[in-house]
Amino acid sequence: MSVNATDPNLKHLQKAREQIAKGDLKNAALTLNKANKQWPQDPRVFMLGGLMAEKSGNIKGAFEALRKSVSLSPDWAPGLLELALLHARQNQFKDAVETAEKVVALEPKNLQVLAGVVDIAHRAGHTDMAIRHLRRGLELVPNDVMLRRLLARDLTEQSQFEEALALWAGLIAENPSDHESLVGRVQTLLACCKAADALPDTQALLALAPQDEVYQYYAQLAQGQVPSQQPPALMRHLFDGMADVYDGHMVRGLKYQLPKQVAEKIVARYPDKHLNLLDLGCGTGLLGVCLGPLNGGYMIGVDLSTKMVEQAARHKVYDRFHTVNLHDALRDTPDGLYQVITALDVFIYAGDLTTAIPNALRVLAADGQLIFSCEAADENGPDLVLQANGRYTHKRSHVEALCRAAGFDEVGVEDTTLRTEGGTPVQGFVVTAHKPAAA
Repeated sequence: MSVNATDPNLKHLQKAREQIAKGDLKNAALTLNKANKQWPQDPRVFMLGGLMAEKSGNIKGAFEALRKSVSLSPDWAPGLLELALLHARQNQFKDAVETAEKVVALEPKNLQVLAGVVDIAHRAGHTDMAIRHLRRGLELVPNDVMLRRLLARDLTEQSQFEEALALWAGLIAENPSDHESLVGRVQTLLACCKAADALPDTQALLALAPQDEVYQYYAQLAQGQVPSQQPPALMRHLFDGMADVYDGHMVRGLKYQLPKQVAEKIVARYPDKHLNLLDLGCGTGLLGVCLGPLNGGYMIGVDLSTKMVEQAARHKVYDRFHTVNLHDALRDTPDGLYQVITALDVFIYAGDLTTAIPNALRVLAADGQLIFSCEAADENGPDLVLQANGRYTHKRSHVEALCRAAGFDEVGVEDTTLRTEGGTPVQGFVVTAHKPAAA
């Protein structure tokens, strides 16, 4: 399909796209109606109609409109690409990937198509697919900085460290002040357990930005230290980038069942669901979805990532959210407000718990419960271990001792498989700590 200066719909379509981008959906609908009257079989009208429907929350309508666009022009790549992206945004990854590959076959040299297909591959967790298309992109534009960075990150994820380091080296040689590439090489060196080799890059980063807490954190790691916590800015960046795909990645990809199991535990103790609950590291709200609305109490979500909180808010289960570090949230919360505090798959990023656990006890009401998970460290090793993947493991005996020292009178610890990564179970434990009832 072609668009030229005599296109009768061009001005309507451009106007509608601008209106959709601004969220002016009412006027966008009027503009698309005008375009449809001009040319009732214009696939572009239905494509934009699909984007408009999705923005309004009408997912069924979005699929209908985009499928209509594709049926009118089966070989028109933009319509197919938008359908593939919608599948991906709805976690329908099989259909997304199949449709994306059709688009590539139609327009193998279109860089806009390439960007969309790589996005779909990342959303679907198909890093090998992303690598394949990024290599193809670099054949088209060999020196593209963004494509090289993306490829180096994906190669690191696939443990292809040598090639990733070669890419980072080339980028840094071209621009020694390239923050992103310096950080990328540090992350790759940490992932392949060569922390000491990252020291020159961390020094270069600190020379560029001496007060940056993330660069200070990486410098500690390069010096062989174990920071007590990960910097909030690092966590915020990580989870903002994962928010759109987190649910599908965790539940379907990694078989993450902890929110469902903990929700069942809470309902067993509070069958009427009359309680106040603080969900630390609420993420996209998986616990809230499993638990459902409370009756007569309130559910508060805490998460550093604004993007994750936006996803959680869509479920309309939580009463309020706070986008802060969980340590700060606990420190600033008044005494005795909650019957239950949860921290699922979040202490693996929070690090040292010597302050968090006593603060949780203070914030709990009498007879309340703190329920949290940890990845298990070797009982013969240190109390706190920072792994190459950036997550902390905690020694079970140390965590149990912290709970008892804080004043919890009952501390139950259950060994469990937290999730599955690369086909391998991740071992951890769930702690249920009980605050004594009032005398």
